[in-house]
Amino acid sequence: MAQVPPVDSTLGYEQARDELIEVVRSLEAGGTTLEESLALWERGEALAKVCRRWLDGARARLDAALAEPSDEGGAERA
Repeated sequence: MAQVPPVDSTLGYEQARDELIEVVRSLEAGGTTLEESLALWERGEALAKVCRRWLDGARARLDAALAEPSDEGGAERA
């Protein structure tokens, strides 16, 4: 089976996204064996999970920030 290095779970969002784009390009271009395509697909899935973790974390941080009471304009002006 084609060897694809494991995905580093410490990749930043942009790094994982850029590598995922390259994986998709390779798959769309074709010219790979079935085993190579499967290995690329599996890598793409792992990269997508890294991206999803980053996006989920960003969403949680945004939701938490929006849920906090704002110090700016705390009291309504009369």
